[in-house]
Amino acid sequence: MESYSYLLDLAIILLCTKFLGLLTRRVQMPQVVGALLAGLILGPAGVGILQETSFIKSVAEIGVIVLMFSAGMETDIKELKASGKASFVIALCGVLVPLAGGFGVAWFFNRPGLIESSAEASIFLQNIFIGVILTATSVSITVETLKELGKLKTHSGNAILGAAIIDDILGIIALTIVTSLADSSVSLALVLIKIVGFFVFAGIVGFIFYKIYRKWVDEAKKELHRHTIVAFVFCLLMAYIAEEVFGVADITGAFIAGLIISNVRRATYLESKFDTLSYLLLSPVFFASIGLKVVLPEMSAAIIGFAVALSVVAVLTKVIGCGLGAKICGYQNYQVKRIGVGMISRGEVALIVASKGDSMGLMSPEFLGPVIIVVVLTTIITPVLLKVVFAPGTAPVPEQNVPEHERVTSYYENAAEIRGEYQRKKLEKKS
Repeated sequence: MESYSYLLDLAIILLCTKFLGLLTRRVQMPQVVGALLAGLILGPAGVGILQETSFIKSVAEIGVIVLMFSAGMETDIKELKASGKASFVIALCGVLVPLAGGFGVAWFFNRPGLIESSAEASIFLQNIFIGVILTATSVSITVETLKELGKLKTHSGNAILGAAIIDDILGIIALTIVTSLADSSVSLALVLIKIVGFFVFAGIVGFIFYKIYRKWVDEAKKELHRHTIVAFVFCLLMAYIAEEVFGVADITGAFIAGLIISNVRRATYLESKFDTLSYLLLSPVFFASIGLKVVLPEMSAAIIGFAVALSVVAVLTKVIGCGLGAKICGYQNYQVKRIGVGMISRGEVALIVASKGDSMGLMSPEFLGPVIIVVVLTTIITPVLLKVVFAPGTAPVPEQNVPEHERVTSYYENAAEIRGEYQRKKLEKKS
């Protein structure tokens, strides 16, 4: 007999994520925190009402794709280009510092007398792999929070977006290097060629699609539903090709698709359609699904100590690493804090990397519990800290006695925040 339990699962997820989202908003926290808590409470780590099914997993994957596609459409491509070099430096520091920090914590705990590892790989590779897990960044959590706060289009928001995309690429390279050392069948050169090939492909296909699509949409006398459907098809195809053909994260393909469409004159109309789709179904399921993944195993005192140390290092290394990169690139102190905090969340990305390492013998099952704790902590703490560092008044008012470039930056940052505050209040009225 065919089961319709997925309908009940969806109803429970939508109701609980919205209810807890409104509660967290009452205490001046982003609603995404409530959605994440709903997944934790409903899932195996809480009361155990729900489990992650293949249906929920698929809907959640579409949810994060649409979320990043919408983020691409909302991004100021000129600002993203201007922050390109800075984003690379931020991402590089945001990979190297957590990699070193994770390796150091694993080196201290992964030894006889503390935690007995049962993984097949050498101790050195296991410790490196723990560092690789900490390099991951789940930009989807930050994007949703910044959209809710109305801060996605600020200088800091664009820097976070650019750095997170590059962070994904650097993370893939780091993961490939480690897996190639453990498995000779993995070719680092082939992976690098595929990554370069994807961006060449995206540039060529994106240019052709943009020319055709812009002419078709801009010449239309009114907004039509077919424009939205074609845009969605393009998003899904780019996400599929990125993941399946080139081995690049599907959200990267979706984000680039959104960037391409952001230059269309009716981009705001298209964006509103996807916001509705995301708000009604996809985003709540995606954020709840992160909590549903969490299954906390039994842990000894040594493993609890490792979990605490790894969590602290996970937070500090991203803030320090990305903040250092932002400081090197000339960002002001308040922007440095925003960028560092925006890169903290590991989310589902770290879980995917950890599961891959577990299947390849690069990580002992004993370390899975601490990694889950890191994911839960960084996922929940990121929206909370973003609320603090993006609070009104944290961007300084331009003064006459500061350098010209700093006055210009502060002016546009404040202007973007004013626009974002207006959009946020509109969203609050709708919810």
